[in-house]
Amino acid sequence: MDDQPLLTRGRSPLPTHVDGLNAWTGEDGVAVLEFARPHRRNAITLAIWQALPKVLQQLAEQPDVRALLVTGAGGTFSAGADIAELSEVYGDPDRADAYHATNVAAEEALAAFPHPTIAVVRGACVGGGCQLAVACDLRFVAENARMGITPAKLGVVYPAVPTLRLARLVGPARAKLLLFSGELVTGRENVVLGLAERALPDAELDAGALEFARLLTLRSPQTIGAVKAALAVPPERAAEALRPWESRSREASDTHEGLAAFLEGRPPRF
Repeated sequence: MDDQPLLTRGRSPLPTHVDGLNAWTGEDGVAVLEFARPHRRNAITLAIWQALPKVLQQLAEQPDVRALLVTGAGGTFSAGADIAELSEVYGDPDRADAYHATNVAAEEALAAFPHPTIAVVRGACVGGGCQLAVACDLRFVAENARMGITPAKLGVVYPAVPTLRLARLVGPARAKLLLFSGELVTGRENVVLGLAERALPDAELDAGALEFARLLTLRSPQTIGAVKAALAVPPERAAEALRPWESRSREASDTHEGLAAFLEGRPPRF
């Protein structure tokens, strides 16, 4: 019996060149990005923050990748930034500024990933870990997962980019609820709050997320790319962001294949 975790089973590793961050690709079109410091509850080091944009670019450049699952090793998504490291960084204002800029760059790289991204969350998903989960397109959580953003417990001023991203996801009042209190929200409450899209029993989480990711690999990359482009900008710029996608769809093979498949009563091959 294969004891390898379901999400990475049968996948090929992609070198990340940084401790605590793993990546894999698979023949099913699904890539996996894993925070892997279970002895520190997958706390994210500065080296990991710095490496994320390049690793995400490498994954995006893999020709067969059509969806990305983001998860954590050892039953935890991520407890957030490494607090010991953060304490040292906050000894110098310039270092603190650079550190937060690195955080934001990693988050923006994840948000800009060209294919659907799903955070697969169990255990703690806190602070910077939750920041990265929120930067994913979707969040599937275990019923016992705990999510929250805790700068108010540390006196840290949360950067503008993740603050606004959180508010767009859950609404301004609920963003204030989370950021003012620093409280953690459990399982299905995350769905009610708008912080997650699906809550599943822990034993079913990986299979449910993987099944959905594989479903997305069968959908039109053109349609998915257009949706991501439109929703990544303020509403007044959505039409502009969609324009090149709309132009492409008038002639692109995705549209021709989708319409032909429907008329022929067969699954499309995008």
